[in-house]
Amino acid sequence: MSTLESAPRAAHAPHFSDEADVDRFVEMLDRFERGDIAEPEWRAFRLVNGTYGQRQGGSLSMLRAKLPQGRVEASQIEVIADVADHYSRGFCHLTTRQNVQFHFIELSKMEETMRTLARAGITTKEACGNSVRNVTAPATTGVAQDEAFDTEPYAEALTRYFLRHPLSGTLPRKFKVAFAGGGEDHSFAVVNDIGWHARLREGEGGKVERGFVVTVAGGTATLCTTGYRLFEFLPAGDILGVALALLRVFDREGDRQHRHKARMKYVVKRIGWEAFRQAVLDELEKVRAEGLPPLPFDPESPPDRGEVVLPPGAPSRSLPLAGDEARWFRTNTKPQKQAGYRVVTVTVPLGDVTSTQLRALAQLCRTHSTGTLHATTAQNFMFRYVPEDRVSSLYAALRSIDLARPDADTVADVSSCPGADSCKLAVTQSRGLARELDTHFQARLDYVDRAPGLSVRISGCPNGCSLHHVAGIGFQGGVRKVGGRAVPQYFVMAGGGVEGERAHFGRVIAKIPARRITQAVERLVQIYEKERAGEERIVEFLRRADPKKLKAQLADLETLDEADARPEDFIDLGDTEAFVPIDEA
Repeated sequence: MSTLESAPRAAHAPHFSDEADVDRFVEMLDRFERGDIAEPEWRAFRLVNGTYGQRQGGSLSMLRAKLPQGRVEASQIEVIADVADHYSRGFCHLTTRQNVQFHFIELSKMEETMRTLARAGITTKEACGNSVRNVTAPATTGVAQDEAFDTEPYAEALTRYFLRHPLSGTLPRKFKVAFAGGGEDHSFAVVNDIGWHARLREGEGGKVERGFVVTVAGGTATLCTTGYRLFEFLPAGDILGVALALLRVFDREGDRQHRHKARMKYVVKRIGWEAFRQAVLDELEKVRAEGLPPLPFDPESPPDRGEVVLPPGAPSRSLPLAGDEARWFRTNTKPQKQAGYRVVTVTVPLGDVTSTQLRALAQLCRTHSTGTLHATTAQNFMFRYVPEDRVSSLYAALRSIDLARPDADTVADVSSCPGADSCKLAVTQSRGLARELDTHFQARLDYVDRAPGLSVRISGCPNGCSLHHVAGIGFQGGVRKVGGRAVPQYFVMAGGGVEGERAHFGRVIAKIPARRITQAVERLVQIYEKERAGEERIVEFLRRADPKKLKAQLADLETLDEADARPEDFIDLGDTEAFVPIDEA
C-alpha cells in the first residue's frame, strides 16, 4: 500500500445538523399544503430553514446549506455530490458566505434532500431569513503567515452558541458575522453586523493575551457602511457575551415594519452611534450580571481542530515548474506559516462545481491534505497542509477534472451571484456576464498580468450578494430602455476593497450595456497603465482617480440609441431570448 493510500484521515466531520429541524420542516409544509397556515407564515419559516422560492415559480426551490467557517470534510463533500445528482442539476453553487446552494429542487423532494444533508452533519438551519447567518472566517485561518492567531475555534464556538438560539431565527432582519485573523485575508469582516478582527497584546507580567477589535453595523447594498469600532481590544473570552448583547439590542430596536430599513446599520443611523453604543454597553452589563456565556475552551489555548496532517515534504523534483503549471503554482499556491506546506486554491468558475468534480476533490483532500477542504469568500475551494512534495501531483489531478485554472482572485476569476438564472430579485443574468469575463480574460492573460490584484464581482441587483460594492471593479445589474425595448446594463463601480478595519466602497463611474462590459474592463486597465503613479496598483489608482474623468473616458461605451443598437444588445448574456426585466415578466 502506498504512503498516500495509508495516510491518516481527519478525526471527524464537523456536525451542525439536527434531524428534528427536518421533522419540523415537514410538519410545517404539511400544514401549509392543508391550508392551516398562510403564505407569509410559511415563507418566513422556510427561509429560516434555508429554502427560497425560485423565479421560475411553482414548486421549484433553492436550498442553501451552511459550511461554517468554510470547512467541509471529504465524506460531506461526497454527500453534497449525491444531493447535486439526485435532487438538483448535477452541480452545486458556492457562495461568498461559505454556503453551498442547490437549485431547481422540487418541494416534494425537500425532505429527502434535507435529511441526506443532516445525516452528514450539514445543516440548512438559519442559512436564510431573518436569522444569524453562516459565520464566516478566512479559508487561510490557522495557516496564514501574517495572522495574529487562528480564529476558527472562536468562530465555531460562536456558530454553535447561536445556532437554534431563541433569538437567532426571529430577528427583524438578517444578521451577519465574520472573523478575520488580523492579516491580509480579512473575510470582509468590516462590512458585517459584527466583525471580529484578531489581535494580540501584552498583558500583566508580559503575558500575551488574545482578543479582538470589534466592529459592528457594517454592510453593503443600499446603505454601504464601514463597521463602527465598538471595542479596541475585547478579551477573546468575552465574545459570546458581547454578541448576545448586540443581538438583544438589534432584536429590540430593529425596524420590523419596514424590511428595507431593518438591518442593524439602520438602527445606528436612526438613533445615532453614541446612543447605540451605550445601549449595547448597558445590555452587556445585564449579560454579565446573568453570567457571561463562556467559551467551551480556554480562550488562550483553544483545542486542536482534530485534523491529521500528512508529513511535511520538500519541494517536488519538478520544481521550478514551467508553462501552465508554473503559472498555476505562482497564482494559486502560497507557503503556509508551517514549514513544508502550501495552501492551494482551486479556481471554481462561477462558483459552480459538478458532482464528478466534488467526488474527485473529496478523494484528493484525503490523499494530498488533511481530509478537509475550505470554501473561500471568492467562491473557490482551498486545500491546506499540502506537503510541498505533493503539489505537483495535486496539480496533475486537478487538471484531469478541469479544475487547474490559474489566476485565482483576479479579473480571470470573477465572483458572481446566481442572478436571474434562479433568483427572484435579480434584474440581470450576472452568471452570463461572469462567464463572458472569465472566458475573455482566460484568453487574454496579458490583461491579467497588467492588472495584478484586481478583483471583479457581479451582482444581478443592488443587494450585493457577490460583495460587488467592495470589489476593485464591481458590476450591479440594471435596465435601460432603447426605442421602448429593454436593454440589460450594469452600473460600473470602481475602487472598492477592504483594508484592515476600513472598507472602501466602489464609486459608480458608468452605466454600460451588458454586451460592452469586457470592453469597459479592458479600457479601465488601459487608463490605469497610462495614468498610474509609479508602482501604484490598479485598485489604488481606481480609488484615487476622479470618477468624472473615468466616466468621460467610458462615455462612448455608455451611449446606446436605436441607430447603433444591435439585435444582441436586447438579449442578456447567457440568454437566447429578448431581455425582460423581472417587473415586466
